[in-house]
Amino acid sequence: MKTIQNPIIPGMAPDPSIIRVGDDYYIATSTFHWKPAVQIFHSRDLANWELVSYGLSKDEVDLRGTNTPAGIWAPHLSYDEKTKRFWLVYSHMQNMAGREFNAESYAMWADEITGPWSKPVYLTSIGFDPALFHDQDGRHYLSILEWETRQGYQAPGHIVIAEVDLTTGQVGEWHRVTTGFTTRGCVEAPQLYRHGDYYYLLLASGGTGYGHGIEIGRSKQVFGPYEPDPSGEPILTSQPAHLFSLGDPDAGHFEMYNPHSEMQKAGHGSLVETKDGEWYLAHLMARPLHGKLLNPLGRETSIQRVDWNDEGWLRLHDGSNVAKMTTPAPAAFNGSQKSAAFDIVDDFTSPTLNIRYMTPYQEPASSWIDYQGNGKLKIKGRNSFFSQYAPSILATRATSLNYEVETELEFHPDHYSETAGLGLYYDANNWFYVRLCLANDEQGIGLCGLHAKLGQKIDDRDNEVVVPGGKVKVRLSYRQGMVEVDYQLPEQEGWQPLGGPVNVDYLSDEGVNGEPGEIGGFTGLFNFMGAVDAHQHDSVATFNYYRVTSR
Repeated sequence: MKTIQNPIIPGMAPDPSIIRVGDDYYIATSTFHWKPAVQIFHSRDLANWELVSYGLSKDEVDLRGTNTPAGIWAPHLSYDEKTKRFWLVYSHMQNMAGREFNAESYAMWADEITGPWSKPVYLTSIGFDPALFHDQDGRHYLSILEWETRQGYQAPGHIVIAEVDLTTGQVGEWHRVTTGFTTRGCVEAPQLYRHGDYYYLLLASGGTGYGHGIEIGRSKQVFGPYEPDPSGEPILTSQPAHLFSLGDPDAGHFEMYNPHSEMQKAGHGSLVETKDGEWYLAHLMARPLHGKLLNPLGRETSIQRVDWNDEGWLRLHDGSNVAKMTTPAPAAFNGSQKSAAFDIVDDFTSPTLNIRYMTPYQEPASSWIDYQGNGKLKIKGRNSFFSQYAPSILATRATSLNYEVETELEFHPDHYSETAGLGLYYDANNWFYVRLCLANDEQGIGLCGLHAKLGQKIDDRDNEVVVPGGKVKVRLSYRQGMVEVDYQLPEQEGWQPLGGPVNVDYLSDEGVNGEPGEIGGFTGLFNFMGAVDAHQHDSVATFNYYRVTSR
């Protein structure tokens, strides 16, 4: 039997919303404080996926000043057969302090998945995780979590549904339909489906941590009442043990770690049917570091084969409710899954910048990125990497727990606040950076490490090496939360170590600051090329290539 290996989209690719249009499958995922926002992936076989577009690729949203893990949450992708339009709805989480969770939700449409997308139309601020359902009679419905702010009421709130006019964005009367179908609580991400005589409501539950799962209910009326799945448990999870957490905040539930599974945190998913009538459930997951409850790669996308039983309820194909690292492939799958598809080899000769590059808090722009496709990439230095407004960081998602990232750069600083180099980045408070800079006495150029941990700066000048011509190759070897740094000067034949191994396991969802009252973040680790200039914003670093190779 042919199988699909999970995750199908490694690295930061959470909250997957999957659809099929003809022979093509598409998945949209969250991007938080990263831009362009809303990744859109494409596949023909459910196993091999490629990033093809972004939903928010211009100046539609301002993410400067965004605190971890706010930003763009849980995009939902749909296709209206009557108008032949793609629809994308998403939440812009602007504030999480005080557990107020202030978010605005919007809708956009496009005739092609690659755009252009319409301007976002405001829908509501009632909560987050919106989803659209296009019914057979031409009506459209918006489902979302209504965020509860009152003391003494079940958190995080009700799942609500309303009819919506997609031409105006006008939302009708909200109908409160459920606070969940199991005792895991913390339900969110409601998604409607029609199958047979029923409307099915798919919910994420148990929080985004180790107690995460997907639960389901059904009704013959879109506004309910909805009957819960008779099992009383999630239909998909990483930890099948019973959990009672009604009213709990969205917590990590570390007690729900499953020591028997490589996959953790399975939950928040969406359904798709193949042309051959097979059903699959795309969902998020995480892979912790060995022996630790830390997840550097954030939440990734996996997929499971599911079936409808005789009573009209969904079950995983193997009859359990535990998500697996492999799943039966669809009949049309040819058996070839490219394991290295997410590695990067970029010599900067393509006509346009690789689509996989992203930047934190602001758009990648020609004002600080000079790309001509001539084998050189130039980055102009700006704010320090502690900035949430204008750091000059060009990054790609880390997609493996064991990999190498390498570049060659040339830089000639004339002030001590001008630097350029290669690094690992989670957010403005947490990063690791190997940079060219002026020596402390401002006589010559050196290469040394600098990193931020929970907002505190740590400068590793003890291992500084002299780089006479301002040109050097740098390689970071990441292994299960540890990083080793090597460098090579132009006159050298082999790599030389720069100090010893450094523990960077804190660059993970559970290891960073996050919002007060929350557990760290849930975004993910990135690799980056970058430059800093807190002097005149006029220094420029030149990069000659960029490579990321999984090991």
